[in-house]
Amino acid sequence: MLISRLPERAARRLALAALTGAAGVLCFAPFGLFWLAPVVWLVLFALFVAADNTRQAALNGLAFGLGFFLTGVSWVYVSLSVFGGMPWWLAGTAAFLFCAVLALFPALAGGLFKRWQPEAFWQQALYFAALIATVDWIRTWLFTGFPWLALGYSQAPPSPLAGFAPLLGVHGLSLLVALAGALLLRWRIGVPVLCILAAGGFGLRQIEWTTPAGSPISVALVQGNVPQEMKFRPEAFFRTLDLYQQLIEQHPAQLTILPETALPVFIDQLPPEYVQALQRSVRAHGGDLITGTLTGDLDHYWNSAVSLGTSPSQVYSKQHLVPFGEFIPAGFAWIMAQANIPLSAFSRGPESQPPLAVAGQHVAVNICYEDVFGEEIIRALPQAGILANLSNTAWFGHSLAQPQHLQIAQLRAAETGRPMLRATNTGMTAIVAAGGDIQAVLPAFTTGVLQGEVVARSGTTPFIRYGNYGFLLLAGLFMLASRWPRRR
Repeated sequence: MLISRLPERAARRLALAALTGAAGVLCFAPFGLFWLAPVVWLVLFALFVAADNTRQAALNGLAFGLGFFLTGVSWVYVSLSVFGGMPWWLAGTAAFLFCAVLALFPALAGGLFKRWQPEAFWQQALYFAALIATVDWIRTWLFTGFPWLALGYSQAPPSPLAGFAPLLGVHGLSLLVALAGALLLRWRIGVPVLCILAAGGFGLRQIEWTTPAGSPISVALVQGNVPQEMKFRPEAFFRTLDLYQQLIEQHPAQLTILPETALPVFIDQLPPEYVQALQRSVRAHGGDLITGTLTGDLDHYWNSAVSLGTSPSQVYSKQHLVPFGEFIPAGFAWIMAQANIPLSAFSRGPESQPPLAVAGQHVAVNICYEDVFGEEIIRALPQAGILANLSNTAWFGHSLAQPQHLQIAQLRAAETGRPMLRATNTGMTAIVAAGGDIQAVLPAFTTGVLQGEVVARSGTTPFIRYGNYGFLLLAGLFMLASRWPRRR
């Protein structure tokens, strides 16, 4: 049994936990070893079961979390130091502390597991799965939330478990993966369960929860590849405008989408003749343009997406802002004074905003990491037939952030049964099909336009209808079953 082979010394177990956490990043994009996830969380389960006390289990969870997040979201350092201008030592300290806070969640799971560890193996497995998935869910809303690298994201297509996404969402996938991993401790039980889950997920993948709505529309997703250090420089402003105008004119489509803050000024400060030229370009083909830009004024401004073209102009303003990047939490202004991050005091957009009516369709727009929050995306559904994400991940350089973000978009498409259009500054610009499969993608850090056709979808999935309630109900049942008294 795996438990008998674990190191006896506590320090070596902590090292094993950290290395296992680091290996867990391989389960996610761009590595895509989704089949490895149950094995990684099996080791964490074994460490929790074998811990001598609550403190040791919590420390094992902390070490696992540090290995996992320091490896998986180390790109936070890039944004603070390379592009934010923060001194390397302060950026390194801030990135480490950020990852250490995230590591507290698996530490909490370890402490709670050992504090109330059931006796029966099957109850231990249920309890472990419920704890792992629940602490991931808590990360989605505590302190405004940071659900990046929730376990379920590792099961984006082509994983067969992605078939459960329309039913239970990403946190339901976390629950199933953690359960399968724990049961593998006794492989005669775990392997058949894992096979049953894979077969069930494959079968669910064959179900079309939503139906096509209307004819295909042509789309053009523009990737400007404007260097982050030049984005807000006055001398690069007109060069940027010319670049986007040329790309739009050379790639006509019914729906053209530019990245987040592609036009890096307030929309009403753009030269009127430039706005008119963009409108003429898209109207010539009966189309519409959605572009990332700024709205408001210097006292109150929003990170927005504005539509121009054949349809009446409309605005979506980002409502889930990035802490430290788009707003400064109370008491942390002194840290941000060491960085050079422009426009870091955005106002929040309204919580509920209608989808944009463009190109004869309703498009649910979200900006940057808003698409990490599945329950917020479904607010515009089922009215919207297409999802669209405008991002600028140039802040994170050549790191894991871009492929990880695309994988998140795959889960949103799978949960909602809607295609997802991603227009990004430096990557990864992509068309994601309604089931979560990547239909087409541009190479990162290249200038180009991704053209294709998409069909809007109508109808609802269980996740659209109930959000995370299905996952929470199942996790609650796991908890209750794990506490069920044993018959003597």
